[in-house]
Amino acid sequence: MKINRSILLPFFALLLGLLLAGCHSMNTVQHYQQTIPWEPNFDEQRMPPVVLPDALKCLNGKKVRTADEWLRYRRPELLRLFEETMYGKRPPMPDHVEYTLLSEKDDEFDGMAIRREILVNFRMDNGRHHDMVVLLYVPSRAERPAPLFTGLVFRGNHALTDDPSVQATGQRYPKTPEKQAEWEQFRGQRKNSYPIRTIIERGYACAFASYHDIFPDRIDGWSQSIYRLWHDDAELAARLPGCSSIGAWAWGISRVIDCAVTQPEVDGTRIACIGHSRLGKATLWAAVCDERIGLACVNDSGCGGAALSRRLIGETLFSMFNKNHFGEFWFTDTLAERSLHPENLPVDQHELVALMAPRAVSIHSATEDNWADPKGEYLSAYYAGPVYRLFGIEGLTSREPPPPDTPVGETVSYLFRTGRHDLQIADWEHYLSVADAVFNTPKPE
Repeated sequence: MKINRSILLPFFALLLGLLLAGCHSMNTVQHYQQTIPWEPNFDEQRMPPVVLPDALKCLNGKKVRTADEWLRYRRPELLRLFEETMYGKRPPMPDHVEYTLLSEKDDEFDGMAIRREILVNFRMDNGRHHDMVVLLYVPSRAERPAPLFTGLVFRGNHALTDDPSVQATGQRYPKTPEKQAEWEQFRGQRKNSYPIRTIIERGYACAFASYHDIFPDRIDGWSQSIYRLWHDDAELAARLPGCSSIGAWAWGISRVIDCAVTQPEVDGTRIACIGHSRLGKATLWAAVCDERIGLACVNDSGCGGAALSRRLIGETLFSMFNKNHFGEFWFTDTLAERSLHPENLPVDQHELVALMAPRAVSIHSATEDNWADPKGEYLSAYYAGPVYRLFGIEGLTSREPPPPDTPVGETVSYLFRTGRHDLQIADWEHYLSVADAVFNTPKPE
């Protein structure tokens, strides 16, 4: 029997295509298995293909085409997905909040600023309570209320200044003399990362608090966190379902704002929020949730912050859950089972950036910080562009990241700063310039 080869050719072509597709699928799986669980990856060639979800496409398959549709349909949907997938629902407000002035100094920086320390006490009707201390600086010579830079800081408020009269905060441990001395060693350690005098000279107020006062940065920090306002000791003995430290820190940033805007020298309509590293993750989430924040300054935030989760470069969701175990309290428990396969997540971080629209966001990376995946941070900002365009705002125009020390963008801006994983004066210079434009801040004379 003679076989017509022309009939078989399409069959063999189809079979070959299926085999190649299977190999591609296997290679993708092998890429994930080799890259995520076993070793950090910094090689773009070893990364599996990245297919991002469409920020404009609703779960029902329809695409939003106007700013109004975005705000009415897609934004609430995405907000809920990020709550369910990564950060948990925002903690509620306590029954009572009280502010107590602990100290005031009116001659800071040669008389340019007033410094205040304010105790914020959260109380519930059942007697549960929690507190934090806000360190606030306001310009003393301003003709009108000043725009505000705010956020949480590492260690404690005393890490921002050499002044011994500033209270040491963030110590959620037994306050023995030994522990007090150990905590005191951090005084002034972060003053170069938070150049308060420069901020004041540029016409801004600033308010900060220790992130430890909101949720101590450790896996067993639940019982000493703000969650103790709503949960008993038995519930806090293990991780709380649907809750996270990033969610708590973001909530804390909003409470710092609540405190700061009670001061007559602060303009509550012009607020910028800033955070570095894990606090950059919290800053972005805080700004998305708190629409009083007109500018989010997100510094070296990496995976779970601005960097795309589907890009397996440096820090990954899997590494945070299975290597350093930060994921076991930074994020909600619902993310743990998904951390091995970020390609199946219902969201990615370009959509988180897009949730800022039409407000401003400035994302920074560092040349020596491959762990935070600078390209992934840039691409999040770039792929948020279609949402910003709904509001008539042009996002980043090039898919390729800019060279070092060349800021790009306006309402959505990006800087690839030379140097290491840190918050440096070069970062502040750009953030302040962006804030000047966003808030129409007059240049200092």
